[in-house]
Amino acid sequence: MTPGISLEELLAWNNDTSAYWMAHLDANPAMLQIPCGIGGTANVQEFVRHIWGVELRWSQRLASLPATAREDMPAGPLGALFDLHRQAGQIIQALLSDSAQSWDEVLTLDYPWLPPQARAASRRKVLAHTLFHSQRHWAQLATLLRAAGSPSDFKGDVLFSSALV
Repeated sequence: MTPGISLEELLAWNNDTSAYWMAHLDANPAMLQIPCGIGGTANVQEFVRHIWGVELRWSQRLASLPATAREDMPAGPLGALFDLHRQAGQIIQALLSDSAQSWDEVLTLDYPWLPPQARAASRRKVLAHTLFHSQRHWAQLATLLRAAGSPSDFKGDVLFSSALV
């Protein structure tokens, strides 16, 4: 076993976490309407759309596929949003399984919302960003729900994940 954490392990952690939130929110649908101002979203459902939509868009960019426009992504229901995550996971898994992929290849990210120093990044870094972006936001969601009086039993730390040994 190597001491480094692989992108495959991060993907598995991300999948575990997404499955948890899908099940938890599906069992507690009223939570989807709790106000949320993170990332310009109005409620939890929009925030979940943001999380899984970003996964899909970055995975498409990594695979040199056209990125789905935000306005073309479903606003709901929850199952349709989870499909964004599933699609992203399939794309990422295919990329990780392809030994011909060059993960040190630098991508030019010409997006005005990115600071100039972040506009060139390796494909490896972009994928790591994609997976950590989701984890960071799930932790924010757990805090938001707890503050709104709807706590979860979310254990998002990697220590609790079955993805790593």
